[in-house]
Amino acid sequence: VQLQASGGGLAESGGTLKLSCVVSGLSLKFYAVGWFRQAPGKEREAVGCIRDDGTTHYSDPVKGRFTVSRDNAKNTAYLQMDSLKPEDTADYYCATNSICAPQAGAYDYWGRGTQVTVSS
Repeated sequence: VQLQASGGGLAESGGTLKLSCVVSGLSLKFYAVGWFRQAPGKEREAVGCIRDDGTTHYSDPVKGRFTVSRDNAKNTAYLQMDSLKPEDTADYYCATNSICAPQAGAYDYWGRGTQVTVSS
């Protein structure tokens, strides 16, 4: 199983970015996809998650600004990030699990991170 996150880059405060997570080696329609981020010197934290039925969950810092979605036909999940803030700067990771969970340790497979930098 491989996950490949992409779409990171540099954005201005208030700007937008859309991350993609392409999954291979399993049929994504049966799995939840979680998005996490890790800023320098900080622990990895949950950002959002989408269940196999499309139900989504978000952490408080991103609620109302970030949107998780999925395209099972493309075996791909997305993280749309709007109204970006400098504190959103981090490496962003996607991961799969049977259910959504806020703990990183619950996830079975991880992709490499994609870096997001938000300038003030």
